[in-house]
Amino acid sequence: MSDRSTPSDGLSALCEESSSRKVLILITASICTTLYSVTVTIVNIALPQLQGALSATPDQIAWVITLNVVATAVVTPLTGWLVANLGQRRLMLITVAGFAVTSLFCALADTLEILILWRVGQGIFGAPIVPLSQAILLATYPGRDRARAQGFFGMAVILGPAIAPAVGGWLAEAYDWRWIFFLITPFCIAAFFLALAFIEEGGRNDDLRLDWTGFLTLSIAIVCLQLMIDQGERYDWFESGRILVFAGSMLLFFYLFTVHNATARDPFVNPMLFTDRNYIVGLVLVLIYGMLNFTPITLLPPMLQGLKGYPDSLIGTLIGMRGIGMVIGFFLAGRLGNLDPRISLSIGIVLTGISGLMMAAFEFDVPPSKIAIAAVIQGIGGGLMWVPLTIVCFATLPSRFLSDGSAIFHLLRNFGSSIFISISVMIVVRTARINHSGLVEGIGPFNEALRLSSISGAWTIEDISGLSQLSAEVERQSSMIGYENAFLLYAVVCFSILPLLLFVRIRGR
Repeated sequence: MSDRSTPSDGLSALCEESSSRKVLILITASICTTLYSVTVTIVNIALPQLQGALSATPDQIAWVITLNVVATAVVTPLTGWLVANLGQRRLMLITVAGFAVTSLFCALADTLEILILWRVGQGIFGAPIVPLSQAILLATYPGRDRARAQGFFGMAVILGPAIAPAVGGWLAEAYDWRWIFFLITPFCIAAFFLALAFIEEGGRNDDLRLDWTGFLTLSIAIVCLQLMIDQGERYDWFESGRILVFAGSMLLFFYLFTVHNATARDPFVNPMLFTDRNYIVGLVLVLIYGMLNFTPITLLPPMLQGLKGYPDSLIGTLIGMRGIGMVIGFFLAGRLGNLDPRISLSIGIVLTGISGLMMAAFEFDVPPSKIAIAAVIQGIGGGLMWVPLTIVCFATLPSRFLSDGSAIFHLLRNFGSSIFISISVMIVVRTARINHSGLVEGIGPFNEALRLSSISGAWTIEDISGLSQLSAEVERQSSMIGYENAFLLYAVVCFSILPLLLFVRIRGR
């Protein structure tokens, strides 16, 4: 008998090959994107150790996070232009390789300034990875498959950050903080070879020109805003000439960017993007999502170690519970995929707000189980929000705007993270200082409680040892109030976005 193949067999094999290729592209994009998100969660665990090793204050050590995110936010809008000039395959290889090198130099840094420099480098090389991966997936998975691919993409991306805190906490405790950066290197190598094998050439457009005026004015405005918020509390805000210069420069360059973008022939940000109502609402939502996403994992490690004395490994495990919650949230979002996306968004927002209220109610005797429950609830909320948020934002956006739209989408997500982390650290420092002053006013020889040994214990104003212990307790109490205020603000911001969902337009309704 002769072995003959029919046209239908050939078509079936071709479809199967195409489907397998899509899956491999999805896996590659997910792993590459995980690189950046891992560095955020894994570094946060070591913030207390970094603060001591590099002799930094709480607001200074926060620069390790915020300036990395600012660098990401500034470079993210360049993704479309970089793809047009380099192609999506070459750009992915360059960014992954650069990310590997800068991560290695972060591990070798011996001063805060050098570490911040290489963290900025991580942000620069990591910035195009997320929007590029998402744009590749949006083009690879059109139609009904898009929601499923985005769900897998989101779930895969958070698995790394979910595991990273526990592993990073163990490494920091067993060895030191440098190993959290050494850990990233082998994953970068694996991602590089996957991209080399499966990311296809595409996206080149030699006719595309970058609006350098728009890019530079927007970048300078963003950096000035971040520096103003980062250093405002330290230099007494607008009583300082430095802060006035930052504020004036921010306003000037935002104005120049707005005027130039509205009048330029080929502006840096295409104004046609903002004719889509869903996209505009999605940008506001993703800005606030970015504000909510990384703030708790930045505030919790120094609070748990500084005020409760938790070891790095336990802090990493508790932070990692958030990742478990996000896996659950992404699974539930996939199950609710056929329903109105506003339902998942509403549930996610409410759950995230509840977790903020739970964290705002933490006391010194809060058990680890309660911290873990709050982290899981927050993770479920974040997972439920991400997939419908992406669908809402890009549901009605024309395909020719996907690359630029994805870049602005992730710029605002990163910008929201960096700004709100700085605001939250400012709230902690400022309200702790205010409450410290208030608590100190009640300490004196006329305070009857300090005369009762059953109440005061080792606290006393009679000798140096007692005064030292009393001062330490006042510092601890005021700091805890500062953290509670920051988490309360977190919850308020979360609940405040619920009315925005009324402006979301559902296709076909």
